[in-house]
Amino acid sequence: RAGWILIDRCGKHFGMILNFLRDGAVPLPESRTEIEELLTEAKYYLVQGLGQQCHAALQQKRDAVDPICRVPVITSLKEEQKLITTSNKPVVKLLYNRSNNKYSYTSNSDDNMLKNIELFDKLSLRFNGRVLFIKDVIGDEICCWSFYGQGRKIAEVCCTSIVYATEKKQTKVEFPEARIYEETLNILLYEPRDGLGGPDKALLEATGGAAGRSHGPPDEDDDRDRIDRVRRIHVKRLDDRSHQHQ
Repeated sequence: RAGWILIDRCGKHFGMILNFLRDGAVPLPESRTEIEELLTEAKYYLVQGLGQQCHAALQQKRDAVDPICRVPVITSLKEEQKLITTSNKPVVKLLYNRSNNKYSYTSNSDDNMLKNIELFDKLSLRFNGRVLFIKDVIGDEICCWSFYGQGRKIAEVCCTSIVYATEKKQTKVEFPEARIYEETLNILLYEPRDGLGGPDKALLEATGGAAGRSHGPPDEDDDRDRIDRVRRIHVKRLDDRSHQHQ
């Protein structure tokens, strides 16, 4: 074995060591684990320049801030259905699409639209990890909240209505803050409990939750009943012409 030197190291990163020695620089892996592995090899082979590059990359990753809360934005109906049906958490969806309106907006509608969006952001932070919050900007409504439990819609709060002003129709966006808070708290009933595969059935029954009333396998009648049990709350206001006739 004269003339041979045994290097008792894994060859996984040896190619990068050689490339650095040839070129003086090398693109580092994206994974923190692989950078740490490469740093170990650089120290073993006494390649100081590569070691410094690895140290700098690891420090940059430590300084990077991971977002506390991630809110997916719906890009298709198929994506929305997959997110809702595969989530083991309750789901709150805010649909807002200002361009869906064919009438002009009332004076307070823009402010109320922003208030709905701000409340959604606050709730997504407050219940992060317990509820999946998703945004929909491609739907057919203008401003509408939907609440899901166990993959199906439990309640809906529509924040828009048509009103009359000086003999022409206008779209009015409301901000039913109390109702939105109430439905968000109600949807927590569908949160999986520790050690259970789903929500607490007894608690749902005691509070009138729709899921708590169905214990057997679903059939066609059950599906129809579930649709009927969705709480749909539409903000209604008397139009100006009604006030004039009273």
